[in-house]
Amino acid sequence: MFLYSTSYHRASSVEEAGAMLSDAPDGKFVAGGQTLIATLKQRLAQPSDLIDLRHIPALKGIAVDGRTVTIGAGVTHAEVAGSGLIRSVCPAICHLASLIGDPHVRHLGTIGGSIANNDPAADYPAAVLGLGATIITDRRQIAADDFFVGLFETALEENEMVTAVRFTAPDKAGYAKFANPASRFAMAGVFVSKGAGGVRVAVTGAGSSGVFRHGDLEAALASDWSADALAGAVVDSGELMADMHATAEYRANLVKVMAKRAVSAC
Repeated sequence: MFLYSTSYHRASSVEEAGAMLSDAPDGKFVAGGQTLIATLKQRLAQPSDLIDLRHIPALKGIAVDGRTVTIGAGVTHAEVAGSGLIRSVCPAICHLASLIGDPHVRHLGTIGGSIANNDPAADYPAAVLGLGATIITDRRQIAADDFFVGLFETALEENEMVTAVRFTAPDKAGYAKFANPASRFAMAGVFVSKGAGGVRVAVTGAGSSGVFRHGDLEAALASDWSADALAGAVVDSGELMADMHATAEYRANLVKVMAKRAVSAC
């Protein structure tokens, strides 16, 4: 339960949500609330107002036009995991969504909330970066390479709202992660893709600054798209995080193993 006063607002449009946030002294958007609600319970945030985005039609829906996939920011992980439309062109992101948290989290958490929060161990940032996706907001479009800035930090400006994620389905893609057995967050997760724009390899759960692309793994796969091609690739532990769950050296090994599994999963 909340131990302080906050005002709840239910927005029916993107424009109304923006106006509500602008009028609030210290407001926050909330959709699935899988991070924010826990933060409020721990009194690590005390917003004056909560603006509920769950009932905005413009943030819902999945569209596939040829190989162009558009996912509304309010689409839940469970909806992505179960989408036949997405699975027909990019099953890797459906597989990734099926690995997030537990059923409760998957049925409430949203893709927009996940990438806006940019937890360094979250799965979706790896998919968005690994697919070279475009993040659409209520103000502009941001390339994935420019969107993820650092730990819990993105290129979003104050009061800017993610409205959708769009990407071109690659020829091949795969995702594998070594999950923390308690939280199901990635201790190391790797998303690989090969398409018209070349090879992309995105790593989550291991970087000291959050999700990142791995150039050496990309170069190896560009020369030979196979798990065996990664045997000689170098993963520098000096660029990785160390915590109570794993050393940087252990994570370096996990990154390589997960990359091989992701390629094999294609």
